[in-house]
Amino acid sequence: MSDAALTDSDFTESTEPFRLFAKWLEDATKSEPNDPNAVALASVDADGLPDVRMVLLKGFDERGFVFYTNFESAKGREILGNMKAAMCFHWKSLRRQVRVRGPVEIVSDSEADAYYASRPRGSRIGAWASKQSRPLEGRFALEKAVAEYTARYAIGDIPRPKHWSGFRILPSHIEFWHDRPFRLHDRVVFDREGTGEWTKTRLYP
Repeated sequence: MSDAALTDSDFTESTEPFRLFAKWLEDATKSEPNDPNAVALASVDADGLPDVRMVLLKGFDERGFVFYTNFESAKGREILGNMKAAMCFHWKSLRRQVRVRGPVEIVSDSEADAYYASRPRGSRIGAWASKQSRPLEGRFALEKAVAEYTARYAIGDIPRPKHWSGFRILPSHIEFWHDRPFRLHDRVVFDREGTGEWTKTRLYP
Protein backbone atom coordinates (compact mmCIF):
# COMPACT_ATOMS: atom_id res chain seq x y z
CA MET A 1 0.00 0.00 0.00
CA SER A 2 1.35 3.46 -0.88
CA ASP A 3 1.72 6.06 1.87
CA ALA A 4 -0.69 8.35 -0.02
CA ALA A 5 -3.48 5.78 0.41
CA LEU A 6 -3.10 5.42 4.17
CA THR A 7 -6.18 6.16 6.30
CA ASP A 8 -6.43 7.23 9.94
CA SER A 9 -6.50 3.65 11.15
CA ASP A 10 -3.57 2.33 9.13
CA PHE A 11 -1.14 5.30 8.95
CA THR A 12 1.00 3.34 11.39
CA GLU A 13 1.94 1.10 8.44
CA SER A 14 3.67 4.01 6.70
CA THR A 15 7.34 3.47 5.92
CA GLU A 16 8.42 7.00 4.95
CA PRO A 17 7.66 10.12 7.07
CA PHE A 18 7.70 12.86 4.42
CA ARG A 19 5.08 11.19 2.24
CA LEU A 20 2.90 10.68 5.30
CA PHE A 21 3.39 14.31 6.35
CA ALA A 22 2.45 15.49 2.84
CA LYS A 23 -0.78 13.49 3.04
CA TRP A 24 -1.66 14.84 6.49
CA LEU A 25 -0.91 18.43 5.45
CA GLU A 26 -3.10 17.97 2.37
CA ASP A 27 -5.91 16.73 4.62
CA ALA A 28 -5.42 19.70 6.96
CA THR A 29 -5.62 22.11 4.03
CA LYS A 30 -9.13 20.82 3.39
CA SER A 31 -10.34 20.77 7.01
CA GLU A 32 -8.62 23.54 8.99
CA PRO A 33 -10.47 26.88 9.08
CA ASN A 34 -7.26 28.85 8.46
CA ASP A 35 -3.48 28.47 8.29
CA PRO A 36 -3.11 24.68 8.06
CA ASN A 37 0.64 25.33 7.76
CA ALA A 38 0.80 27.06 11.17
CA VAL A 39 3.29 25.38 13.48
CA ALA A 40 4.65 25.96 16.98
CA LEU A 41 8.40 26.53 16.74
CA ALA A 42 10.58 25.90 19.81
CA SER A 43 14.11 27.14 20.42
CA VAL A 44 16.27 27.85 23.47
CA ASP A 45 18.07 31.03 24.53
CA ALA A 46 21.67 31.40 25.66
CA ASP A 47 20.69 30.28 29.17
CA GLY A 48 18.97 27.13 27.90
CA LEU A 49 15.49 28.51 28.63
CA PRO A 50 12.95 27.21 26.10
CA ASP A 51 10.99 29.65 23.94
CA VAL A 52 8.07 28.90 21.62
CA ARG A 53 5.94 30.80 19.09
CA MET A 54 3.76 30.15 16.06
CA VAL A 55 5.24 30.48 12.55
CA LEU A 56 4.12 29.41 9.09
CA LEU A 57 5.74 26.47 7.31
CA LYS A 58 6.74 27.71 3.86
CA GLY A 59 8.11 24.55 2.34
CA PHE A 60 9.25 21.01 2.97
CA ASP A 61 10.87 18.15 1.13
CA GLU A 62 13.09 15.23 2.03
CA ARG A 63 15.74 17.67 3.29
CA GLY A 64 13.50 19.22 5.93
CA PHE A 65 11.00 21.89 6.97
CA VAL A 66 11.48 25.56 5.99
CA PHE A 67 10.28 28.82 7.54
CA TYR A 68 11.45 32.42 7.13
CA THR A 69 12.19 35.14 9.65
CA ASN A 70 14.22 38.17 10.64
CA PHE A 71 17.53 36.74 11.86
CA GLU A 72 17.80 39.63 14.34
CA SER A 73 14.52 38.60 16.02
CA ALA A 74 14.43 36.59 19.25
CA LYS A 75 13.91 33.30 17.41
CA GLY A 76 16.54 34.19 14.84
CA ARG A 77 19.15 34.92 17.48
CA GLU A 78 18.22 31.85 19.53
CA ILE A 79 18.44 29.47 16.57
CA LEU A 80 21.67 30.99 15.29
CA GLY A 81 23.05 30.45 18.80
CA ASN A 82 22.88 26.65 18.67
CA MET A 83 21.36 25.72 15.27
CA LYS A 84 18.79 23.32 16.75
CA ALA A 85 15.00 23.60 16.93
CA ALA A 86 11.73 21.70 17.20
CA MET A 87 8.25 22.04 15.68
CA CYS A 88 4.78 20.85 16.61
CA PHE A 89 1.87 20.83 14.16
CA HIS A 90 -1.58 20.39 15.70
CA TRP A 91 -4.61 20.04 13.43
CA LYS A 92 -7.55 20.18 15.80
CA SER A 93 -10.13 19.43 13.09
CA LEU A 94 -8.37 16.13 12.36
CA ARG A 95 -7.24 15.32 15.91
CA ARG A 96 -3.70 14.89 14.62
CA GLN A 97 -0.29 16.11 15.72
CA VAL A 98 3.19 15.94 14.20
CA ARG A 99 6.36 16.68 16.17
CA VAL A 100 9.68 17.44 14.46
CA ARG A 101 13.12 18.05 15.97
CA GLY A 102 16.66 18.25 14.72
CA PRO A 103 19.57 20.45 13.67
CA VAL A 104 19.00 23.57 11.58
CA GLU A 105 20.63 25.00 8.48
CA ILE A 106 20.21 28.36 6.74
CA VAL A 107 18.53 28.12 3.34
CA SER A 108 20.47 29.18 0.26
CA ASP A 109 20.38 32.80 -0.90
CA SER A 110 18.54 31.70 -4.03
CA GLU A 111 15.81 30.02 -1.98
CA ALA A 112 15.43 33.05 0.29
CA ASP A 113 15.40 35.45 -2.67
CA ALA A 114 12.75 33.42 -4.48
CA TYR A 115 10.44 33.25 -1.48
CA TYR A 116 10.96 36.92 -0.59
CA ALA A 117 10.09 37.94 -4.16
CA SER A 118 6.85 35.95 -3.92
CA ARG A 119 5.61 37.92 -0.90
CA PRO A 120 3.17 40.84 -1.23
CA ARG A 121 4.92 44.17 -1.68
CA GLY A 122 3.69 45.37 1.72
CA SER A 123 5.21 42.34 3.42
CA ARG A 124 8.55 42.99 1.74
CA ILE A 125 8.45 46.59 2.99
CA GLY A 126 7.57 45.27 6.45
CA ALA A 127 10.70 43.13 6.49
CA TRP A 128 12.74 46.33 6.25
CA ALA A 129 10.61 48.45 8.58
CA SER A 130 10.19 46.07 11.52
CA LYS A 131 13.01 45.66 14.02
CA GLN A 132 11.39 42.41 15.05
CA SER A 133 11.34 41.51 18.78
CA ARG A 134 12.96 44.80 19.83
CA PRO A 135 11.27 47.54 21.91
CA LEU A 136 8.82 49.79 20.01
CA GLU A 137 8.09 53.20 21.50
CA GLY A 138 4.72 53.46 19.78
CA ARG A 139 2.70 52.48 16.72
CA PHE A 140 3.61 55.74 15.02
CA ALA A 141 7.30 54.79 14.95
CA LEU A 142 6.48 51.61 13.03
CA GLU A 143 4.17 53.41 10.62
CA LYS A 144 6.84 56.08 10.06
CA ALA A 145 9.40 53.38 9.21
CA VAL A 146 6.95 51.75 6.80
CA ALA A 147 6.37 55.13 5.10
CA GLU A 148 10.11 55.76 4.81
CA TYR A 149 10.85 52.41 3.20
CA THR A 150 7.78 52.68 0.97
CA ALA A 151 9.18 55.96 -0.34
CA ARG A 152 12.68 54.52 -0.69
CA TYR A 153 11.44 51.58 -2.75
CA ALA A 154 8.58 53.35 -4.50
CA ILE A 155 9.78 52.20 -7.90
CA GLY A 156 11.29 48.90 -8.98
CA ASP A 157 12.25 45.85 -7.00
CA ILE A 158 12.55 45.68 -3.22
CA PRO A 159 15.77 43.85 -2.32
CA ARG A 160 15.77 41.22 0.41
CA PRO A 161 17.33 42.50 3.65
CA LYS A 162 20.52 40.65 4.53
CA HIS A 163 19.11 39.95 7.99
CA TRP A 164 15.99 38.27 6.56
CA SER A 165 16.23 34.68 5.37
CA GLY A 166 15.08 31.16 6.08
CA PHE A 167 15.89 28.22 8.31
CA ARG A 168 15.48 24.56 7.45
CA ILE A 169 15.02 22.04 10.25
CA LEU A 170 16.80 18.83 9.22
CA PRO A 171 14.70 16.35 11.16
CA SER A 172 16.36 13.57 13.08
CA HIS A 173 13.03 12.73 14.73
CA ILE A 174 9.44 12.95 13.40
CA GLU A 175 6.50 11.70 15.44
CA PHE A 176 2.93 11.26 14.18
CA TRP A 177 0.06 11.20 16.69
CA HIS A 178 -3.63 10.54 16.08
CA ASP A 179 -6.41 10.73 18.66
CA ARG A 180 -8.19 7.51 19.61
CA PRO A 181 -11.00 6.84 22.14
CA PHE A 182 -10.18 6.61 25.85
CA ARG A 183 -6.77 8.26 25.22
CA LEU A 184 -5.47 5.08 23.60
CA HIS A 185 -3.91 7.14 20.83
CA ASP A 186 -1.84 5.93 17.89
CA ARG A 187 1.78 7.15 17.93
CA VAL A 188 4.54 6.37 15.45
CA VAL A 189 8.02 7.87 15.54
CA PHE A 190 10.62 7.92 12.77
CA ASP A 191 14.29 8.38 13.71
CA ARG A 192 16.99 9.10 11.15
CA GLU A 193 20.23 7.21 11.59
CA GLY A 194 23.70 8.41 10.60
CA THR A 195 23.28 6.65 7.26
CA GLY A 196 20.27 8.82 6.45
CA GLU A 197 17.90 5.85 6.70
CA TRP A 198 14.73 6.08 8.78
CA THR A 199 13.79 3.60 11.48
CA LYS A 200 10.19 3.42 12.69
CA THR A 201 8.93 2.65 16.18
CA ARG A 202 5.37 2.44 17.42
CA LEU A 203 4.93 4.03 20.87
CA TYR A 204 2.54 3.46 23.74
CA PRO A 205 0.12 6.35 24.02
